[in-house]
Amino acid sequence: MSIAFLLTSLVVVATPGTGAVYSIAAGLSRGARAGIIAAFGCTLGVVPHMIAAITGLAAILNASAIAFEAIKWLGVAYLLFLAWQTIRDTSSIDTDGQATPVSFWRVIRTAVLINLLNPKLTIFFFAFLPQFVPAGERDGTWHMIGLSLIFMAMTFVVFALYGVFAATMRNQVITRPKVMAWLRRTFAATYVLLAGRLALESR
Repeated sequence: MSIAFLLTSLVVVATPGTGAVYSIAAGLSRGARAGIIAAFGCTLGVVPHMIAAITGLAAILNASAIAFEAIKWLGVAYLLFLAWQTIRDTSSIDTDGQATPVSFWRVIRTAVLINLLNPKLTIFFFAFLPQFVPAGERDGTWHMIGLSLIFMAMTFVVFALYGVFAATMRNQVITRPKVMAWLRRTFAATYVLLAGRLALESR
């Protein structure tokens, strides 16, 4: 494993995107546990992209404009749905730090879909991983799987740190309704901006 792979992966993972935003939002609104669960869900969302890249499905996605556009616009629609859902959320958080209960599986499902509906992630894996696997290597597939697992582990750790850090800030905002309303609007606007960025993406 090269230092270049680790550094590149860290930059990609740490750069704020939809998964990071969702982990931060979960940690801030519902605590460290929800932030960690969101990070885990976002990590699971990487698995289909990893499988697609390793099995060559990413090449089909890269070659097919229709497939790419279909997944891209599903992702845009889902981000806009998250923005709408966030702005409409009026659930309260009491001073003991307990938010209105939310299903573990609902958080996981949302986090998985956030990463799953991003075609650029598949193409990133397809273009990124092979660069760190020597040409003609007998165990090239297993090498790619190993690198993918390391990327996933980094994703989970970084996103979990985002979520936990956000959770530590809860006491500064949960007793201030105006601050909570402002944060919800900020997260909603961020989802809209991310949707716009995804809409402008091309292969």
